[in-house]
Amino acid sequence: MDAMKRILIVNVNWLGDTLFVVPLIRALKEYYPGSSIAVLTHPRCREILEVSPYIDEIILYDEKVRNRHLLSKFAVVSQLKSKKFDTAFILRKSLSRSMLLFLSKIPERVGYDSRRAGFLLTKKVPVPKKISHKAEYFLGLARAVGAVPEKSNYEFVVSDSAMAGAGEILRRAGLKEGEDFAVMNAGGNWDLKRWPTENFAALGDSIYDRFGIKVILTGADKDIDLCGKISGLMRHKPLLLCGKTDMKTLASIFKKARWVISNDSGPMHIAAGVGANLVALFGPTSPDITGPYGNISSIVLRKDIGCEIPCYNLSCGDNKCMKAVTVEDVLKAIS
Repeated sequence: MDAMKRILIVNVNWLGDTLFVVPLIRALKEYYPGSSIAVLTHPRCREILEVSPYIDEIILYDEKVRNRHLLSKFAVVSQLKSKKFDTAFILRKSLSRSMLLFLSKIPERVGYDSRRAGFLLTKKVPVPKKISHKAEYFLGLARAVGAVPEKSNYEFVVSDSAMAGAGEILRRAGLKEGEDFAVMNAGGNWDLKRWPTENFAALGDSIYDRFGIKVILTGADKDIDLCGKISGLMRHKPLLLCGKTDMKTLASIFKKARWVISNDSGPMHIAAGVGANLVALFGPTSPDITGPYGNISSIVLRKDIGCEIPCYNLSCGDNKCMKAVTVEDVLKAIS
């Protein structure tokens, strides 16, 4: 393809998946160093993207809420037209988003082929036959236009000001300057991906008993009750930061921690993105597809219990895949 000058990336909707897109954006920026790259994304992914040095503009789009009405969608089409993009990469096989690019008259539209939306693409990339990590899946679109990546890890860049802000939050929570601590992130976007509450409580007490360091519980507003339950089961009360950090501050706290122990979640990928010493707890999802990628400091714990992985049986009653990972397994991983 000819040299690209104005590139639009039509992003996926979830935090972890958004981090998997970073290697694609970096590869395009390195291959077309004079290009301007914009990302059309859901508002919840903005914080992940705005720290990236490879992105020049973020355009928010929420087709289920703020942009659900037809007039609002046409306003977005008009906005995209005015930007005069020469190339767009669409990361989801979505008819509605492919139509958005078509109506915006972006000359080159690159994406994976599909029955529903492939006819709206100018470059239809064959879907890989072999299942790979999602970061590699997205990088396939860069390779399709000749942008061979130098590296494939994803990253979350933290600024000096974010690190300083994290230090202040930790000080107010009760930690001294330079004091070691461990982080436990117990949330997850669905219950079956969550390690049992009592396991996190037992792990927190064991970390304090064996290593003599304090434990911090992190999470979003929706995890406040969960963190309270874990704290209630612990003998050595943790520091509670659930609902008290934005993503940049959370990333900085992860970077400062001796260890981060987390379920498969957006925060887990942020920890991997900053190069934290991470223990990632997996059960129904596959670390080969959505695990931490390119971070040599990450350890994945998952037990084979005979179930098909990935598993999306939301009616599963016993969550035995997560229960199979023991507290002692985690302690061995961090020792």
